[in-house]
Amino acid sequence: SEQDKNVLIRIVEAEATGEDIRGKMLVANVVLNRVNNKNEFPNNVTDVVFDHSTGVYQFSPIQDGRYWSVNITEETREAVDRVLRGEDLSQGALYFMARKYADPDNVIWFDNSLTWLFAYGEHEFYR
Repeated sequence: SEQDKNVLIRIVEAEATGEDIRGKMLVANVVLNRVNNKNEFPNNVTDVVFDHSTGVYQFSPIQDGRYWSVNITEETREAVDRVLRGEDLSQGALYFMARKYADPDNVIWFDNSLTWLFAYGEHEFYR
């Protein structure tokens, strides 16, 4: 839906500000991978981005409010459009984090509970 696309654009901008287009595409890929993994995650972008079912928000810009204040760039729009047309660089990643900004308890969870796939820009990607 148009609402889901707008939510995707905004979360990509909030999570990947300062990243290049590939870094932005990777964040969009993770959100869509979650949408397509109906056993573990909600089945639409809006519900994935605002998911709070575990007691914590899944995306830090929702928790800290950055989501609402970002300025959307044309590069972010292009990144999301490319992902929506089917470009997937993510190797099936369902999670990402920026280790140097992450809460140490979250880092431990990522390292102990998930499979590390690759790093790109500020983010590490996991399944």
